[in-house]
Amino acid sequence: MNASQRLEKIPLGPFHYRLLIVCGIGWLFDAMDVGLISFVLPAVGKEWNLSAAQMGALGSIGLLGMGLGAVIGGTLSDRFGRKRIFTYTLVFYGAATFMAGLSDSYLQLLFWRFLVGLGLGAEIPVVFTLMSEFSPARYRGRMTVLLESFWALGWIAAALIGYLVVPRWGWRLAFFIGALPALYSAVLRQTLPESPRYLEKIGNFKAAEAVVAVVEKSSGIFGDRVKEAVSGTAEKGEAEVKAAFRDLWSRRYFRRTLCLWLLWFGINFSYYGIVTWLPSLMVGKGFTIIKSFEYVLIMTLGQVPGYFSAAYLVERIGRKATLVSYLTLSAAAAYMFSLSSTTKEIIFWGVAVYFFNLGAWGVLYAYTPELYPTSIRATGAGWASFCGRIGAILAPFIVGQMIILMGQKAAYPVIFFLFTAVFAAAALGMLVLGIETKGKTLEELS
Repeated sequence: MNASQRLEKIPLGPFHYRLLIVCGIGWLFDAMDVGLISFVLPAVGKEWNLSAAQMGALGSIGLLGMGLGAVIGGTLSDRFGRKRIFTYTLVFYGAATFMAGLSDSYLQLLFWRFLVGLGLGAEIPVVFTLMSEFSPARYRGRMTVLLESFWALGWIAAALIGYLVVPRWGWRLAFFIGALPALYSAVLRQTLPESPRYLEKIGNFKAAEAVVAVVEKSSGIFGDRVKEAVSGTAEKGEAEVKAAFRDLWSRRYFRRTLCLWLLWFGINFSYYGIVTWLPSLMVGKGFTIIKSFEYVLIMTLGQVPGYFSAAYLVERIGRKATLVSYLTLSAAAAYMFSLSSTTKEIIFWGVAVYFFNLGAWGVLYAYTPELYPTSIRATGAGWASFCGRIGAILAPFIVGQMIILMGQKAAYPVIFFLFTAVFAAAALGMLVLGIETKGKTLEELS
């Protein structure tokens, strides 16, 4: 019995939950850093008299970095390991965020936000690949969606910084707070193990056995059961398989890759288009900057139950049904938000958008690493994320151009109708192209 097979037989225990928290805190910092730009954007725009196009570019430049970073990080993770890349990316983007706070010109801020995005993007395919490779099939979807739920906590933290810090002490302090991930990397170096599946893939069977033994012990598997499992670990893994971009488009993975790229593009386009511009659009509707931050903060609270509901459903009705349902309901919520005219309606439908949108995000992060073998898992996730960032880059820019051409009031309903259409298209893509992965091991899906 090799390390991968042993991992599948281990019940959830303290190790799995500790890994969830350790990776989740890193993911929380990611979300906080991404979210900061949404709440900093109005303040920076006002201080430097930026045009809508300049503000849109500032929102998009980090996403460009995230797209490139995802490809680089995924590829490096398949070559050098999950733990090493995860740790280095935290240092990189934490330091770049600190430097963004020192920017004294628009071009400097653009440069540092690009580097922040590069580091953030490199981490995305790594952390979820790591969580997937440690989780048994019967719990894998739930654990990865719960990991993604830390994004909601990070976004709430960003909203709190935007609401409490930016109006009083300025946008620079917000970026300085966002540099904390660089310090957290020291914790990761001490507590984060390497993936046994990755270690098997490169032929390091002894190290894989040692990590699995730790997981087994933490879950109460001792004595003869451990010895029996270890005795069969000399079985060969996937060391002979080499990662290549063309493998993603081979006959076996073509449909999977096409499905993932459509999903990542659609969800990113709508999500980043909404969250990047929402505070500014709220100001355009007549709310003060304080009120807009307050309302957006309330809306972001919808993310938390959205994630938890998706974590429950993903192992009950499966990935496909949950994704199609949540994307369809995201489309409906975005459409109703566009029609909202009162404060209560805006908040209610805004909460609904965050609830279903982020629930779908959670399932997507669980679904993506399940569709590829260990040798190209992070690479495949990285390229899917890159495709998503194209949508994320386009959305803030397109919204900015729509505001310039139509004016903020006239553009508001059209913008949200566009998001409605994209959500609906993503749901259709999953319905037609998606496969179900619930209950299957990563090796069975490969």
